[in-house]
Amino acid sequence: MTIHATTASVSTRPLTGRTALVTGSTSGIGLGIARALAGAGAHVVINGLGDAGAIAQTCRDIASEWGVDVIHAPADLTDAMAIEAMMAQATQAFGGVDILVNNAGMQFVSPLESFPPSRWDAILALNLTAAFHTTRLALGGMRSKDFGRIINVASAHGLVASPFKSAYVAAKHGLVGFTKSVALELARSGVTCNAICPGYVKTPLVDKQIADQARTRGIPVERVVEDVILAQQPNKRFATVEEIGALALFLASDAAGSITGTALPVDGCWTAH
Repeated sequence: MTIHATTASVSTRPLTGRTALVTGSTSGIGLGIARALAGAGAHVVINGLGDAGAIAQTCRDIASEWGVDVIHAPADLTDAMAIEAMMAQATQAFGGVDILVNNAGMQFVSPLESFPPSRWDAILALNLTAAFHTTRLALGGMRSKDFGRIINVASAHGLVASPFKSAYVAAKHGLVGFTKSVALELARSGVTCNAICPGYVKTPLVDKQIADQARTRGIPVERVVEDVILAQQPNKRFATVEEIGALALFLASDAAGSITGTALPVDGCWTAH
């Protein structure tokens, strides 16, 4: 599905003429990043699962608001062949991907001895291996243009650990290491690779976690936020999807051409401990 631009005169926006593919972008952080990049003029490939009608409306909204073309690619990112098909779809529609944002992820909490192996495999596949596949498939087109931006949405858990999140922590640490390695390989190519490491971000998924914790613990929502969810964040506030989108937009811009191989915390001082 392609939603075509309806607004003219977008030449003053810094990403005009670029194409961005954002994985896991039908909601939450990924959608916030997709909106930010579209607002700067980039055509966007939205990826993710969900209600088809709602996703189609989101695509229409972005296209109408920002005057860009929008494609939805519902690829299962745990399937290497599906990723190849998604990247081919982006190439057919736009001639390639200039800005790749590896955002898709999942979480599961369990003591290690009872951690289901199938969950471990799925988390590593989505949070880490998918980024390997999208990156390797995007690089040829980026090299040919002497320009590319690879932005990996890791986590504060890519820099520090928490108990009972072994697969997620391993995957996010791996994603930060992958970011550094890719950046070194591409250091003279015009292609940069960086990681964004958010703490807790206000999304519908986090809202659900707060409600579940309040119900389970029998304490008010305010205490869950202060003492449980944001226990490790000294600033005691959630980041917003708009803040993450703004950072991704900067990293995608020409102004960030010398920033590569970094892991940038957006975590309210969590990893400064």
